[in-house]
Formats: sequence, C-alpha cells, structure tokens
Amino acid sequence: MSSLAEDTRWMDATDQAALVARGEVTPSELLEAAIERIERSNPALNAVVIEWFDHARSVAADPGLPRGPFRGVPFLLKDLYTSFAGQTLSNGNVALKEAAKIDTADTTLVARFKAAGLVIAGRTNTPEMGSLPTTQPLAWGPTRNPWALDRTPGGSSGGAAAAVAAGMVPFANASDGGGSIRIPASCCGLVGLKPSQGRISVGPVRAETGLGVELCVTRTVRDTARLLDAVRGPGIGDSVIAPAPERPYAAEVGADPGRLRIGLLDVHPRGEFLHADCVEAARTAAAMLEALGHHVEPAWPQCLADTTLVEKFMALWATQMAMAARGFGETLGREMTAADIEPVNWVLVQQAQRLTAVDYAAAQAAGWTFRRALQQWWADGWDLLLTPTVAEPPPPLTEFENDPEQPTAPMRRAGRFAVFTPPFNMSGQPAISLPLHRNAEGLPVGVQLAAAYGREDVLIRVAAQLESAHPWSSAHPPIP
Repeated sequence: MSSLAEDTRWMDATDQAALVARGEVTPSELLEAAIERIERSNPALNAVVIEWFDHARSVAADPGLPRGPFRGVPFLLKDLYTSFAGQTLSNGNVALKEAAKIDTADTTLVARFKAAGLVIAGRTNTPEMGSLPTTQPLAWGPTRNPWALDRTPGGSSGGAAAAVAAGMVPFANASDGGGSIRIPASCCGLVGLKPSQGRISVGPVRAETGLGVELCVTRTVRDTARLLDAVRGPGIGDSVIAPAPERPYAAEVGADPGRLRIGLLDVHPRGEFLHADCVEAARTAAAMLEALGHHVEPAWPQCLADTTLVEKFMALWATQMAMAARGFGETLGREMTAADIEPVNWVLVQQAQRLTAVDYAAAQAAGWTFRRALQQWWADGWDLLLTPTVAEPPPPLTEFENDPEQPTAPMRRAGRFAVFTPPFNMSGQPAISLPLHRNAEGLPVGVQLAAAYGREDVLIRVAAQLESAHPWSSAHPPIP
C-alpha cells in the first residue's frame, strides 16, 4: 500500500478535508489512495458493489469541485434510493442490476453531498429493498464483517459500514428505516446517527412521512456532526420539517451537555432473549455516563413493552416493500413477479396486497398513537434513553439466508436481532449507536442513545463527551 493510502486510512473526513484545504494533498491524490484501499480490501468484504472510479477521477481533477466543508474527501453512496445523475442504481435487486438503468437526476441529498465537495466513487452493498438488518442480496452476494468474515456487518447499510470500518473511506452514506444506520454501526464498531424525521430531505421522490431517514456511518462524532450541518434542511415540497438547530451541530462537539437524566433499558422490553454481551455493553455505558456526572437509573417508556408493536411496524414495513416493488416495475416498464423479488421480500409484497385501505389506515393510526406515547416519556422530564443497539453480537451470515421453503425465516431472524431500533423510526426521534464495547471474541457491540424529537444536539454533545473520555478510534479490524 502506498504511503498516502496508509497514512490516510484511519484519518477521519475532517482531517482529510483539512489536508486538501491546506494544499498538502490534492483531491485526486486522496481519491487514488481510497481506490487503492478499496481494491485491496474489497475482495474479502464485498462492501463496494458498483464502482465509478473514472468518473470520480474527473470530478476530483475538476478545478470547479465545490469548496464545501469536505472538498476532495472520497465518499460512497448506498445502493438504495440515492439516485445519482449518469449512474446506475440497483437497490439490491437482480432485475434492476441486470437492466442497469441510468439515473437522470440527483436526489436532494445526493446534490447536497456533491455541494459539500465530496468525491463520490461508487455504491455500497445493501439487502434488496433495504428490508433486512443484514447485507446479503442475491444480486451482489454477502458483505462480510471486517471484524469476523463469517459474521454479518448488519444492514441495511452493511456495505457502507464494512467499507468505513475497513478504512476504505472515512465515512459513507447510510439510511435507516428500522435501524439500518445504527445496526451496521453496532456490528462494525462505528458511529451511526439516525436523525430526526424531517431533519434531512428524502425528496424529490420518497415521502418524508415514511419510516426511513438518511445520513451516514462514520468513525468520529465530529464527522457525523459536520456532515449533518452540510446536508440538513427541508427540500421543495417537504411537509415534515424538524425544527432548525440553534447553532451548527459541529459546535456541539466538545460542548458541555450539563447533568442529564438518563433512563437505562438493559432488558428486552417484551421479556424475550437479550444476549449477556449486550446487557454488559449497556451497563458499562451507564457506568461511563455516571462517571461523567450524569444521573442514570433503570427506567424506560412502558409503551416499548407493547406486544402488538411488531405487528404495527410490519404492516407499515410490508406496505413500503410493496411500494418499492411497484417503483421497480415502473423503472423496468413491466410488472414485477415472484421471479424478480427475493422470497423474503415477495412474502411482504403479497402481505401488503392483502391489506385493505382501512387496514393500512389503522396501522398508521396505531403508529401515531405509539409515537405520541413514546415521545411523552421525554416530555415527562427524561433527557436520554440508553439501550443496547441490538439484541446480540453480529450473528453468522448463514442465519439470514433466503430459503424458498421458509421465505419468512430471514425476517423472523431479523425480528430477534433488531429489537431496540425500530421504535424510533416509528416515533421519528433521533438515536445514535456508539462503539463503546467489544465482547470476549473482539466483536463490536454498540449502545444506543435516543433523545427527544429534534434534539440531535443533545446526542452529539453526549456522544462527543463519551468519545473523549473513552476513545475508540484506535481500534481497527484485522483486514490488511
């Protein structure tokens, strides 16, 4: 590996941008270093599935490259709904991959990534439709966890997390409809902030009233804060708009959060299995927060114990999968069939077809009732809720494989794994996964902090405080 590729491998995006700003390296040199790392590590991981290196080279060499906060920093887009003019998008689907349709316009967020000066070099792997908390689509094959190649990197932003954890790029685009930023961050030892619903536009095609939001996975809190500053805000026609922050999020890094009242949830809210490693991770984080002067006590919103919560979420989730399948068909100019969609997702598409308009309206109404009940806990005087991010350390990839004989098996397995993240997609609240723990096998086990709606500032202050007191940046996976 060249000296620049090695020297910048574990450097965060803020420091890489500073090198360019000072004239110590050029955007082209940073890009070539990233390409060298991708070509070296990706064969083992399968994190980057669509490359447009030559296009990225022309962007990096262009004197007109925008002088945004991350000018010249190499970046990767998730292969899910992030249209990039002139490039392909498969959404993890075999038929779309084979059709290789060229997008004609950028999404609002992609345009903002470009305006920030990022040099986008390709796309990272995602499960088909982003439906699972693992990343092993039939279209591209499995992405492997850099910490243990037989384990899942999480999903649906698993390719992004694997690429960042392996040092290919300093950060990468990720999205979250049920935990898809936070779960891969936990599995791969990264920072993963799910912003508030309406904080970042998902326009112009997707509805901001859905479960999904977008941002990134990073290695440092400051990168998360600075990218959030660069891309936040509504787009044309957005109807859900989070309140604007009082100051830049970057200013919250290092700011005193004061003494916060934090509830600890270190059990499964519905009395089911929770791995001892995840319990330990949450309790260790609680001790860290208490040592920093915060008040932590066992307490959590009782609505999380609702045994119908999964049913409510899945009615909405299945409808989103059916809408995705319809969109794929519109792109291809034909109706999608069971031969075009993976078994686990085709079951959801068919389930949605059996729902009536009243069924869907009832699921939405139940979701809004839950949303108000969950947010009430913060209104009653709590600042943060601390939980494990997932219910167990990264499982083996083999446990999520499609099985045509049992098409719902991967989704059932997902339900046991992704316990703590979906409620905050339903409530619209911001939540962050932090890499504060590793188990006896050396696998990352993240912890989640959730704040009141619109309070990313609180999360960033506390996350930066924890990062300063318990640095995690020196831990790297065993990938050459």
